Amino acid sequence: MMRNFLPQIALLFVMSVSFVSCSKEDVAQDPTTVTAQPTAKYNYTSEEEEVLRLVNEYRKSKGFSVLEKIDYISSVAEGHDNYMISVGKVSHDYFQDRYQALVTNLGAKNASENVAFNYATPQSVFNAWLASDGHRANIEGKFTHFGIAIRTNKEGKKYFTNLFMLK
Repeated sequence: MMRNFLPQIALLFVMSVSFVSCSKEDVAQDPTTVTAQPTAKYNYTSEEEEVLRLVNEYRKSKGFSVLEKIDYISSVAEGHDNYMISVGKVSHDYFQDRYQALVTNLGAKNASENVAFNYATPQSVFNAWLASDGHRANIEGKFTHFGIAIRTNKEGKKYFTNLFMLK
């Protein structure tokens, strides 16, 4: 009778070891850890500046207040781009951690994000966001600050994270 349970016991042991084992590399790449410092200085690319400009021009044309960019928000967005590149998919994974980082470090009252993948230009990603009700709602939302990061994977595909914050 015990021999009937041996395969199940072995499987249980292997599963339990795999859940608790980790290496330093795993910890360093933990996407739930937002590593940017609140005083981070962010070097914007011309494409990132263009997305921010497009968002603010649109908001202004619709009677909404323009948003102020904050380097820390862009640094947090950059971390998410790097995560999406590492897993090879566009996602809102771990948004709650980014949200909490903005609350803790900047006093955010609310935050939201737009993400995208594989758009060639700032205008093309901006147009896609406007064509989506949810993304457009973020662009038009009651926010005061924002940040952007655009990163490129090894194949030359761009990942975009645009974070919005109410302070």
